[in-house]
Amino acid sequence: MSAATPDFDAFTSAVNEAYPRLSPQQRLIAQYVLEHPDEFALGTAASVAEAAAVQPSALVRFANAIGYAGFSELQQVFQARLLHRAGSYRERIGAMRASAGPSDGVLHQFIDEGVDDLRQLQHNVRAADLDAAADLIRRAPRVHVLAQRRAFPVAAYLAYALGQLDLKVQLLDGIGGMLGESLSQIGAGELLVVASFKNYSPQVIEAAAGAHGRGLDVVAITDHAWSPLRASARVCFELGSGPSASFRSLVAPLCLSQALVVRAGQKLLEKPPRRPAPASSPSRRARTNGAGR
Repeated sequence: MSAATPDFDAFTSAVNEAYPRLSPQQRLIAQYVLEHPDEFALGTAASVAEAAAVQPSALVRFANAIGYAGFSELQQVFQARLLHRAGSYRERIGAMRASAGPSDGVLHQFIDEGVDDLRQLQHNVRAADLDAAADLIRRAPRVHVLAQRRAFPVAAYLAYALGQLDLKVQLLDGIGGMLGESLSQIGAGELLVVASFKNYSPQVIEAAAGAHGRGLDVVAITDHAWSPLRASARVCFELGSGPSASFRSLVAPLCLSQALVVRAGQKLLEKPPRRPAPASSPSRRARTNGAGR
């Protein structure tokens, strides 16, 4: 990595790639710095280490493990993010407008970002996970789907499309503050499918953890290996962070959702293997032979 080009997306990609080989302590550090990026950008090595409940030397080892020279170089990534981050939609649009090119530049920008998202999707999602999730959907007596905020269109599509397969499916929208009651009515053997991306919805995280605690299967669509949904999911799709953008695209999660629905439909069409006919017992054969006499 180079301090001359502090790129937050390069950092998140590096953590995602290195995550399987990180130590448990380094995974906790990764989770802390991603959940508290501003504190990491503005703090000292000592203050960050105290907040993360680790030694300052552990922060250096973490930075080295994902390709940075040390704490200071890694902190520059978070400082650059803080300087360029925009808050509200109006502020983000204003920042885009200031750097806009031709009038059709906005459309081209979102197309390019969508293509990048799809490349990450192709790299990050395994066919075995798609098959496993489709099997869970096919076998479940009922599928419950939950997402909130910007991820809600993913849940709405899944509920609609799975319903078109004549599967029993329930969209958990929480209207009227009834989400808790709806979750409590998920029956044994039923499946919960959740989707959430950073910043993760607390209600979705709690719902997944509660279902997992009851022994229910959970399928999660999220962004990274350190997503809080990962611990609750039997199958977890980690799509990656996508490109640096003022507005995060839903191209990749919706494409994955379509593939999941189609794969579940294919499995529904597959004929179950034929069971061999039970062998006739000698006494049954004797009774059969004597019946025609």
